[in-house]
Amino acid sequence: MSDPIIEIKNASIFQRENLVLSNVNLTLHKGEFIYLIGRTGSGKSSLLKTLYGELPARDGTFKVAGFDLAEMRKKDIPYLRRKIGIVFQDFQLLTDRNVEKNLEFVLRATGWREPDEISKRIQEVLLMVGLTDKRKAMPHQLSGGEQQSIAIARALLNHPDVILADEPTGNLDPDTTLDVMKLLRRISENGQAVLMATHNYTLMQKYPSRIANCKNGTVVCSEME
Repeated sequence: MSDPIIEIKNASIFQRENLVLSNVNLTLHKGEFIYLIGRTGSGKSSLLKTLYGELPARDGTFKVAGFDLAEMRKKDIPYLRRKIGIVFQDFQLLTDRNVEKNLEFVLRATGWREPDEISKRIQEVLLMVGLTDKRKAMPHQLSGGEQQSIAIARALLNHPDVILADEPTGNLDPDTTLDVMKLLRRISENGQAVLMATHNYTLMQKYPSRIANCKNGTVVCSEME
């Protein structure tokens, strides 16, 4: 098997000075899909924030997409985030510009300069999520599912090694939830790793996969029964 995209060993997760999780061990390989579950306040978001550099990696080993987070300097965080696609529950689209300009903003912020290459990449990710016809639409003109699909397209722009999805279906109705879930599963089947925080056990039963459960101050990994 190839080297893990995410490798956490004997790690502790802190929120400021508060210890949230300890003795965390988790690996995620290319093309693998893992659910991250746990009660509110159990440490799911803190774990994700540590993986994308929002919280410092302190005790233990944290390796993500070729970066050693414990050794990483603050100025390296933008380079880490080019290797990570992040999807939030509340979409976080820029409401003052259309879909194309939302995606262009991210590309330019991460070093893309050639207009033709930018336009081509935007078309590619919109094709991946089935929304090429929404390129000129404003966020308020999109349904919740379409906004989340655009957020996933945004996460795919820089060919990330891993997608970190924090409750991506939390604000969606059941039918739209299934559409977004199918999209995320397809992304993992195409070779990108996906770590998805969720409370939706019905969804997990419909699409079984490995589970990382934040409980009792640590992370317990298991397979769906």
